[in-house]
Amino acid sequence: MIAYVTVGADDITTAKQFYCAFLPALNYRLTEGPEGLSYALPVEPDQSVLLPDFYVKPTFDGQAASAGNGTMVAFETNSQSQVRELHAAALAAGGCDEGQPGFRDSYGPHFYVGYLRDPQGNKIALFSSDPNEPGRDD
Repeated sequence: MIAYVTVGADDITTAKQFYCAFLPALNYRLTEGPEGLSYALPVEPDQSVLLPDFYVKPTFDGQAASAGNGTMVAFETNSQSQVRELHAAALAAGGCDEGQPGFRDSYGPHFYVGYLRDPQGNKIALFSSDPNEPGRDD
């Protein structure tokens, strides 16, 4: 099980603008500190911790942050319409389009996804795979 994901950022203010455009809509709560941004799902009393957490931090070695080639973080949404809404919000908040929301031939018939790059270049996917929504072949 993945416990957390961390991406590097040279400009935490710009990163915050980008990630706050969609993560709160997915119920992630932001905690800020000198070490960067921490996004976590809320945990109710007597509930197990919901994983993974997502962190945006300056690099530990002090070198410029860079996006990993082939690295991507995917966030599941509630619906295809939410993929479209959050993709647009993230673009408006400084992200770059890496693939408009829609179906892809190489994935299952209900996998609806949009791709972005954050301001640092990290690749992000927003997806829905609800079998109760129209699929690629419908």
